[in-house]
Amino acid sequence: MTHQVHAFEPPERFVAGTVGPPGERTFFLQARGGGRLVSVALEKVQVSLLAEKLEELLTEAQRRFGVELPEAAAVPVGDNDPLETPVDEEFRVGTLGLAFDADSATVVIEAIAVGEAETEIELGESEEEEDPDDVEPDEDLDRLRVRLTPEATRAFIERARRVVNAGRPPCPLCGQPLDPAGHLCPRNNGYHR
Repeated sequence: MTHQVHAFEPPERFVAGTVGPPGERTFFLQARGGGRLVSVALEKVQVSLLAEKLEELLTEAQRRFGVELPEAAAVPVGDNDPLETPVDEEFRVGTLGLAFDADSATVVIEAIAVGEAETEIELGESEEEEDPDDVEPDEDLDRLRVRLTPEATRAFIERARRVVNAGRPPCPLCGQPLDPAGHLCPRNNGYHR
């Protein structure tokens, strides 16, 4: 089976966004460039971790390579526009990869589709034991590859954090998301809050 590599080096626009009401949102990474628009679906926790790890990558690039980074507070409020339509899911992200290219001083983000092996592991159907650290992403999987400047990376991080935090507010007792009608809080012994 053939696979596609959607490469945007650099994209005209690369953002994290959602479709749907809080509690039912679907998260997407969306890249636009060269007349193409690619949207890939992923989980909220993946968007949150991507922002966190990108921040760590920028800090490490500054420490190791002396890359000049914009301060988080210095980045102007960037792209607040919604995702571009149509939002057609190319694939669901299973693996995210990050790298820093010291030659071009750019951040490379690669989102790789969920593979059959990952699906089997999630379903508990894998017959052979494999060390998760030894598993390489399948080369035959679709992927989205984006190359960003440190400034564009910082803007992506800020937007991703806003998108993640725009969901349902957390319960002050247990931290789980509150539904509009409340929720059964385990810290209140199951009483409706």
